[in-house]
Parts: sequence; C-alpha cells; structure tokens
Amino acid sequence: MPLAWRNLVANKQRLFRSAAGIGFAVLLMLMQLGFEQAFFDSTLAVIRGLDGDILIQSVHKYQFATRDPFPAADLDTARKVSGVASARALYADWFDFFWKHPTDGKVFLVRAFGFNPDEPVLLFSDVNANREKLKEASTVLVDRRARRFLGMDTAATEAEINGVKVKIAGSFSLGPDFVSDGTVIMNDRTFANLLHGAAPGVDVGVIKVAPGQDVTAVQQALRKALPATVAVFTKPELIEFERKFQAAVSSAGPIFAMGTIVGFVVGMLISYQVTYTDLADQLPQYATLKAIGYRTGYLLRVVLEQAAFNALAGWIPAFLVSILLYRIIGQVALLPMHMTVQIVLVSLGLTLGMCLISAAIVVGRVIRADPAEVF
Repeated sequence: MPLAWRNLVANKQRLFRSAAGIGFAVLLMLMQLGFEQAFFDSTLAVIRGLDGDILIQSVHKYQFATRDPFPAADLDTARKVSGVASARALYADWFDFFWKHPTDGKVFLVRAFGFNPDEPVLLFSDVNANREKLKEASTVLVDRRARRFLGMDTAATEAEINGVKVKIAGSFSLGPDFVSDGTVIMNDRTFANLLHGAAPGVDVGVIKVAPGQDVTAVQQALRKALPATVAVFTKPELIEFERKFQAAVSSAGPIFAMGTIVGFVVGMLISYQVTYTDLADQLPQYATLKAIGYRTGYLLRVVLEQAAFNALAGWIPAFLVSILLYRIIGQVALLPMHMTVQIVLVSLGLTLGMCLISAAIVVGRVIRADPAEVF
C-alpha cells in the first residue's frame, strides 16, 4: 500500500476536514461549469434546431438574439444559386411580442418565431406535427417548457399577444434561455399582423444544399451572389460564431468562467493549507526517511501522491452532490443542466491541478528537512 495513502487515512478527522474544504471549492467549480454549459446549450438550442445546411443573416447581426433583418429579395437571389435545394425564411423577434397570461392577465415579453408552414425551417417534431394548424390566422404554438409564470403550460386555448387575441393550437418543447422566458411560434402572416402590419424582413435564411453538392462550394457561391450586407455561415460556423460571442463579449458568458477561476483559486488556497499542515505534522517522519537513505525524488513522489489522493477525496463527494443540485436546479429553473463527460474531465483536471500546484509550492519543506535539526 502506498505510503501516501497510509498518511492520508492515518487521521480520519483530518481527512474529513481536508476533503470538506477541497470539496467545497470543487463544488463551486462544478456549479459554475454546469451553469456555463446550460447557458451555452440554451442559447444555441434554436440555432441547432434550424433545418438547414447553410444559414444567412445580416452581416451586422452580432448576436442571434438580436433583430437585424435583411431584405427578402436576397433570399430570392439565394434560391437561384446552383446547388441550393431550398432557401426558406425564419422571422424572429425578441423584444416586440408581449404575452398576456391567459388567467391572471399579467403581461410578459416573449420570444417569437414565424415561418411559412409550407416551408418548414425547424427540426422540432412538435412544431412540424402542427404545421397544418399554424396555417390558420392568429394561431400560435406555445412552449410548454417556458417559465411557469407565463402560463404556457396550462390548458388554455386562447391568449393575447400585443393586444390581439390568438388561438393556442398546440405546444412544443424548447425551454427558456438567459434572455427569453418563453417562446411562441406562428406563421409568417400572423407574425406580421402581431407587429401591427409591419412587413418584417428575414431574420435568418435557412438554406438546404441539394443532395451530392459540397456545402463549402455552395457557401462560396452564395457569398459571390449575395451582397456584402449578408453573412453566409454553415450551421457549425454560426454555432461557433454565437458561442465565441457569448463566451467573450456577452455579459453572462465570462461571469461563469470567472466563477470557475475563483473556485480554482479558493481551492488552491485550501489545498495549500491542508498540505502545509500535513507536512508540518509529518516532517519528522520525512526527515527520518531521508536519514535512512530514501532519495529526495521518492519523498517528492509521496507528497504529490498524497496531494492527488486529497484531490480525489474532495472531488468524489462534490461530484455526487453536484449531480443532485444539477437535477434540482434544472427542474426549478428549467435550464439544461446535465453532467457531461467534459464537465467531469475539466473539473477533475482542475481539482488535481490545484492540489498538485499547492503541493509543489509546499514540498520545499521536505527537500530542506535536515534530520539533525528536526530531532
């Protein structure tokens, strides 16, 4: 049995205290990583749900949840490009649709999408199953996973949007994000009518490439055919474009990264104190090992192994608690918080890193230990 393990379990109370301290910092990192993933997943859910190989939007549209439409004539131009099987319009708005609760009358801002039911643009099965119902005027589908205070999860068959009565023809499952509490989907004519007749421009052009055609080649052809005011992305490129914006520019994305860094620093300080205390208590034993001929490299390995065991002792309970918290927060806040392989590996790597760095800082005491001085 490794000496480091025997050192770790020799004092059960100290092991519990060190595991609790390190586990607190690990739990902080795990929650920040979970919130960050939920933030990105909820933000990118609509883009991932678009049924297209290539997506076009205004070149000035720096964030998906920002309305900056381009003329429908540009979409007509895209349809004529060789290799394009279809080019369909998605109308979207985040700040002009006001939903009135079906029962209590409170008004809330919601996200709205519109499209021609004969030209579907979304991959959501519930939406496509109700496309025929959407052809009726003033008919909408509501998000049954919207925030509960909106009342979209009730059995109501009518509601009011922008002062206009609408019929609720069905529901779909999407969920809120950090910008919008709920979503309504309708046909393009209803979308324009609820904006009081204003002719909406196309927010996103959803383009499918013909079978056998190279997506990159069609993308280049579209860039040549369309004006410079229109940006042409493949679907993965737009997802990455949005992810980079949210991670580096938006107000929410960097907060979670900073929270993870704070957790790492806190954990490193706790780990330093734990390792320092352990070495102070065990310094006579290390000095004895040096006196009887054990090399410095062996002693360093023992200290680093003990730090790694401390890391695992803190990470395992924090990991189990975080799974429970993910489930609770996901159900209460309706956020897609799930434990993933990436979160497991990142959190474990950060935990081992903070403990090993702390041990590397403290280990100089072992190197300098002189048996004659210690005794």
